[in-house]
Amino acid sequence: MTALTIRLPNSVHQKVKDLAQRDEVSINQFIASAVSEKMAVVLTLDYLRNEAANARREDFLRFLDAAPDAQPEAGDEL
Repeated sequence: MTALTIRLPNSVHQKVKDLAQRDEVSINQFIASAVSEKMAVVLTLDYLRNEAANARREDFLRFLDAAPDAQPEAGDEL
């Protein structure tokens, strides 16, 4: 495990401390979890952008054409 020193404004530090207490975790655990969540978001966006860049419209249209022509089930209609 690696130690990391970060500087936070006092107001942010206090809010992190309050939220960590509310979640019954340490400040370190809270920050590690927050960083992990942010990483997941960034990596997911990278993945989706890459997939979109490699997508082909004709493949999408072929996929849509394969969908059955049926009315939506009750509760799914617009």
